[in-house]
Amino acid sequence: GGTAMAAVRDVEIDPDGTFKYILVRLQRPGGEEQRDIVRGTKAAEFHNHIFEKVNPEMEKLGYECKCLGGGKIDHNSEDKKIRVFGLSTGYGKADHSVTVEILKKVYTDYEITWSDDKK
Repeated sequence: GGTAMAAVRDVEIDPDGTFKYILVRLQRPGGEEQRDIVRGTKAAEFHNHIFEKVNPEMEKLGYECKCLGGGKIDHNSEDKKIRVFGLSTGYGKADHSVTVEILKKVYTDYEITWSDDKK
C-alpha cells in the first residue's frame, strides 16, 4: 500500500557542502503509484555510485528505480540556502525544477534556487 512508499524519505542529502545528486523515480512494478526522490552525498565520486546504493535499498522495498538524471547540490545550512545546478555525464541533467519542488517539501524555510550552470 501507500504506507511503504510514504516511509521512503523524499530527500536524503548531506547537511553541508557541494556534492553530486540524482533524481530517482520509484515505481511499483505494474502499479500506477510513482514518486520521485532526491539523493545526494559527498561520498559519491560519480553519480552512479549514488544510484548503486539507492537501487538495492528500494528493490528490497519492492520498487523499481529509474534515474531521471543528476546534477549538483550546493547546501549551505548556515544561510539556509540550497542551489541546484550542473548535470550528470552518465545520466544526463535532471529536471532541476522538479528537484527544487521536492527539496522545498523538506527544507521549508530555505531559499532554494536552480540553474543550468555547470559550476
